[in-house]
Amino acid sequence: MLEKILQYDTDLFLYLNNLGTETWDGFWMFYTTKFYWIPLYAVLVYLIYKKFTRKQFILILLLAAFMVTFTDQVTNLFKHGLERLRPCHNEDLAGLMRLVKSSCGGRYGFFSGHASNSMSVAFFTGFMLKKNYRYIFPLLFIWAFFMGYSRIYIGVHYPLDVFCGMCFGAISGYGFYRLFKYLSVKLLHVTF
Repeated sequence: MLEKILQYDTDLFLYLNNLGTETWDGFWMFYTTKFYWIPLYAVLVYLIYKKFTRKQFILILLLAAFMVTFTDQVTNLFKHGLERLRPCHNEDLAGLMRLVKSSCGGRYGFFSGHASNSMSVAFFTGFMLKKNYRYIFPLLFIWAFFMGYSRIYIGVHYPLDVFCGMCFGAISGYGFYRLFKYLSVKLLHVTF
C-alpha cells in the first residue's frame, strides 16, 4: 500500500514538474525564494501592530518567532527521521524531471519546510487579522499554497512532501494562534 502511494506521488510529481517551461522558471524561482517575501512579512507585522496593543504586539512577535522555530525544527526531525530522498537526489528520476535550481538542496525532503513555514505564517497571521481584513486569510492561504507548488515546480519536493508540510504548518499556525489568545487572557487580561 505504501509503495503504491509513493508511486502515485512520484507520478504526480513528474507530471506537475514537467508542466514547467523555461518561460516560467524565473517567476517560480523568484516566488520560492523566501528573501523576496520580506515586504509581505513587513506589511503583516505593520497590520498586526495597528490592530493590537503594544503588549499583545510584543507577545505576537515572540510567538511568531517560536512558531517558525518550532515548525522548522519539527520539519527537520521528519526529514532526518524518515530520510525520504528529494526527487532531485533520486537517481531513478534523473533525466525524467526538471531541476530548475542550480543545486538540489539537502538530501531529504519529507516534509517541505517552505510549505510548512509559509502555511504556519498564513494561518497564524490570517486568524489574527481576519476580523479587520476580510480577505486576508484566503489571500495568505493562496500565497502559501503556491509557495508549496513552487517546490514541486523547481524539482525539490514531491507533492506528498508539500501536502504534509502544508497540513503540519496549518496545525502549527492555528495552535500558536490559540496559544496567543490563551496567553492574552491569562497574562494580559485581554478578552476577545
